[in-house]
Amino acid sequence: MFTKNKSNGQDNYPGGTVTMIAQGTTVNGDIESESDMRIDGNIIGHVYCKARVVLGESGIVQGDLHAANADVFGTVNGNVAAKDMLCLKSKSTINGNIQTGRLQIEPNAVFNGQCKMTGAGSTATQVEKKPVLEMQEN
Repeated sequence: MFTKNKSNGQDNYPGGTVTMIAQGTTVNGDIESESDMRIDGNIIGHVYCKARVVLGESGIVQGDLHAANADVFGTVNGNVAAKDMLCLKSKSTINGNIQTGRLQIEPNAVFNGQCKMTGAGSTATQVEKKPVLEMQEN
């Protein structure tokens, strides 16, 4: 008559689990994840995610952010590399360089840096820093 549900709790997330860093939480150090991430807290270090990262309005990353896809509502003080799609929402702030396959920037988003667009599906693993060429006066 009664049966036990032997679910391991992952049925609620179609793509697997979601790693969450709650508001009011500070993480010191690098974070690596195979699954989706939601960041509403403060991370002092680099974030490496092989799936989607959602950085909430209260979320702050003090380091580089690497992901397959990213939706940024908060602040990143570092470089951002998104293999496929990067969405900068209206209250977001990026202080660093961007490397991505596709980029969407909403009005009022703040982006201070350089952007390198790679072909969709190519590997955007690292934002390159190129030397600045200086103009010489004749």
